[in-house]
Amino acid sequence: MSAENLPRLDSVDNIKLVLDAWVTSLAQVLESMTDQNPEIRWKALSGQAAESGLSLDSGAESETLWWEQPLQIAPEMVVWVAAPRSTWEHAGTVTLKAAGLETVERNEARNTWFEIIGQSLAAMSRSIGSILGRETTCGPGIERPPATDPGEWASVQLSLNYVVLAPLLVTFSPQLIAALIAPPPVVAEPGQVELATTARAAGKTTESPDQSRTMDLLMDVDLAVTISFGKTQLPLRDVVKLTTGSIVELSRGVNEQVEVLVNHCLIARGEVVVVEGNYGVRILEIASRQERLRSLK
Repeated sequence: MSAENLPRLDSVDNIKLVLDAWVTSLAQVLESMTDQNPEIRWKALSGQAAESGLSLDSGAESETLWWEQPLQIAPEMVVWVAAPRSTWEHAGTVTLKAAGLETVERNEARNTWFEIIGQSLAAMSRSIGSILGRETTCGPGIERPPATDPGEWASVQLSLNYVVLAPLLVTFSPQLIAALIAPPPVVAEPGQVELATTARAAGKTTESPDQSRTMDLLMDVDLAVTISFGKTQLPLRDVVKLTTGSIVELSRGVNEQVEVLVNHCLIARGEVVVVEGNYGVRILEIASRQERLRSLK
């Protein structure tokens, strides 16, 4: 599907579902970070981005913050979000002041806005995955606008504590729009069909059997759960030089998922979120059996 043939975003039911889920997630993220009850609504907007006062420019001199978010389902499946300076600066400042900061630098507000957008887009990727019938996660994003203006946008109006902010713009790549218009049918694996059929013939369900009494007792055992942001190796001469203010660079990028470990065994990966002022981790994928075994070595 070419950019010239893109439909209005409010004319495709699946796209409307995705955008509805995203603005709901964005509201939840902002509410958890600011202790305010934001109001967010979207509408389709046909025409050039410039007509809404946003330029397809990025960088330190731009008043607009662009975020390009690829989805790890297929090449060129991308979402873009643009925010005018007045919006991202206000939202970032309100968030940091709610966390206890009295003064907020512009760059701090900028980074906080990207954290807000990153968390909300992770929820969008899951809603897209449910429509496409496959697990969908966010890949490493980048601060960049689309190379060409697709012409079909969603304008997102955001209000924080009765302050109406300048609208955001959201758009999808033509490849993602085409996938949402005609998602592939979900086909069950032959083994799954055979298992379900056999279970029905035997008058049984496919639920797990009752747990043994021993397993019931184990359910009350406390396990140590840790979150790994990354690892590195340092020579002993560098370790002994560590002091207050030292910075240790880890092996994981800022946009990569963190690892959830139970008793030093990898069980899942997720993203860092903020829940009522505390850090948490939203599980995005469960580690495979092979990965769990490798982490024990």
